[in-house]
Amino acid sequence: MDLSVIVPMHNEADNVAPLVSEVRAALDGAGLAWELLCVDDGSDDGTRAALAAARAAEPRLRAVRHARRAGQTAALASGLALARGEAIGTLDGDLQNDPADLPRLLAVLREGGWDMVAGYRAARRDGWAKRLSSRLANGFRRAWLHDGILDIGCSTRVFWRVHATRLKLYDGLHRFLPALFVMEGLRVHQMPVNHRPRTAGRSKYGVGNRLARTLRDLGAVRWMRDRALRVEHEEIEPS
Repeated sequence: MDLSVIVPMHNEADNVAPLVSEVRAALDGAGLAWELLCVDDGSDDGTRAALAAARAAEPRLRAVRHARRAGQTAALASGLALARGEAIGTLDGDLQNDPADLPRLLAVLREGGWDMVAGYRAARRDGWAKRLSSRLANGFRRAWLHDGILDIGCSTRVFWRVHATRLKLYDGLHRFLPALFVMEGLRVHQMPVNHRPRTAGRSKYGVGNRLARTLRDLGAVRWMRDRALRVEHEEIEPS
């Protein structure tokens, strides 16, 4: 299987059917063998029923549900544990990420010898509050980590599944995934991707909770980076 697409979802019932349709069109059009893993993170709307209906019509859709809301990192981890593709693609469940970008990112991942190809939103289609919180969060992170990642909040990414097994994910670290790859010495390439306005559902984050959580988690990532073991060694030959 070429690609497993992981989509964490919370209260995105109206986005399930168009998401499946767009993923099918994009990946079938590129001639890829794929699966779509939607992880329902304890939704209390009709997301579960929408996934069940979509799964009846599309066997390449796999859907799992958390009994209670555990967060986006937990949903990503559940998807990674089940994924069977050689490569992993990620999208948000709000349809602001464009599935049509995934084949392009996968082609660059393969041809360029990269470990991850991460998208950045060259033209944001969000309100001012969300754009402001993202700009502040990205600025603080770059100043602290010097990771060179332009847009840590963009979920349009493709990477090799084998590398995901090297990462230990803790709550909140989904938003630092490209930075974690850089910390592991892996090669991350960045490309502009399409970004669209939300047309259904509502955002779960604003300036206050997005920035506060990012700053909290940034301290944890900085601690991990500063204490990572970097020991060079050489074997002693007989004299």
